[in-house]
Amino acid sequence: MSTLTKVLIVLLTVASIFLCGIVVTYVASAENYKDKWQTLQSSERRARQQKDQITEEWNAEKAKMDEERTKLNGEIAALRDQIRGLNGQVADITRERDDARRRKENYETILADYNKTVERNTQLQRDAQKAEADLRAERTKLTQRIEDYIRALDVKSAIVMQLEAKLKGLTEEKAALQGKMDEFLRQYGKVTAQAVPAIAIREAARVAPPATDIDLKGLLAVVDLKNNIAELSIGAADGVEKNMRFHVTRDSKFICDVVVLDVEPDKALGWMELLQDTAQDKPRAGDAVSTNL
Repeated sequence: MSTLTKVLIVLLTVASIFLCGIVVTYVASAENYKDKWQTLQSSERRARQQKDQITEEWNAEKAKMDEERTKLNGEIAALRDQIRGLNGQVADITRERDDARRRKENYETILADYNKTVERNTQLQRDAQKAEADLRAERTKLTQRIEDYIRALDVKSAIVMQLEAKLKGLTEEKAALQGKMDEFLRQYGKVTAQAVPAIAIREAARVAPPATDIDLKGLLAVVDLKNNIAELSIGAADGVEKNMRFHVTRDSKFICDVVVLDVEPDKALGWMELLQDTAQDKPRAGDAVSTNL
């Protein structure tokens, strides 16, 4: 037998063995495929059942979800209405807050102005109290000076009364001597010449010169009707001089004249003349005084 034949025999043997293995494998695999197919078919049925069950559950869940969605949409709409209402309330509250803030600012401004007004009024009150105290001090000084003038006038009036009484006594004594002289001369047929009585001439008050070239204006500060003395609110610093004549008026009505007797820097003291008889026309503090009518 040749080598080629041997090789062919070996190859045939190997191929037979290989084919036998394939057949055995096929048969075994066929059994496995059938079991797998049955298994897959059972799985498919179960899957379909699960699918149907899942579909039913999904439909139920979908219906429930739709119902929940509808309910949620209603709640969302209600919440949106609430939000719109709350937005309106927020807008109203914002406006009220802005109005309250503006009112607060206005109140703060008013309070600040009120505090400033209180401070100004307090300062004015202090100034008024100080001015009142100064005025009282000046009034006390003026009252003291007026009392001094009154005492001096009383002394001079007493001296004048004494002189008048002495003059009266001398006149009576002269008349008695004249009578005796006439009786003595009649014995000899003679008559004395008629004596001209000496008339006592009281020196008239010196009239103050009119001040037409200046126009000083002021007020009566103090009036003493009993002694006809008045104090003016202006003095030497304003141009007032001794013996100046001021005209006192009230509402353009003439009241009297004041002739300056004494002058100080901020006030003057004078003698009142041409006083009216009626009580309402008597001079009083606050009447206007001026050098020109």
